[in-house]
Amino acid sequence: MTADDSYDRLDDDDYPAYTMGRAADMLGTTQGFLRAIGEARLITPLRSEGGHRRYSRYQLRIAARARELVDQGTPIEAACRIIILEDQLEEAQRINAEHHRPAESVNPPPTV
Repeated sequence: MTADDSYDRLDDDDYPAYTMGRAADMLGTTQGFLRAIGEARLITPLRSEGGHRRYSRYQLRIAARARELVDQGTPIEAACRIIILEDQLEEAQRINAEHHRPAESVNPPPTV
C-alpha cells in the first residue's frame, strides 16, 4: 500500500478507521452503548487482526442517530428498529423514484 492509497481512505465513509474507544468519545457515549447497537444488529463493526472493533464514519452517523433517539427516551431496541425502518423507507422511496423517471420521460405530464 502506498501513501497515496492511505490518503484516499481519508475520504472513504466506509473505511473502519475508529477504535471503539475513539468512537465512543466522538459520540459522547459509552462503549457499552456501541456494543448494544451492535448486538441489535444496527451496525456491525469490522474487526482488526487483533479482534478489536473498528468503526467507519458512516457507522458513527448511524450510532449518533441511535443515541439521539435514546437520549429522547426511546428504548435502545426500539431506536435501532426505527433507524432500520427509516433506512428501508428511504431505499424504497429511491427505488420508486427511479421507476417513475423513465415513465415520465416517455409520457410527460400534460401541460395546462
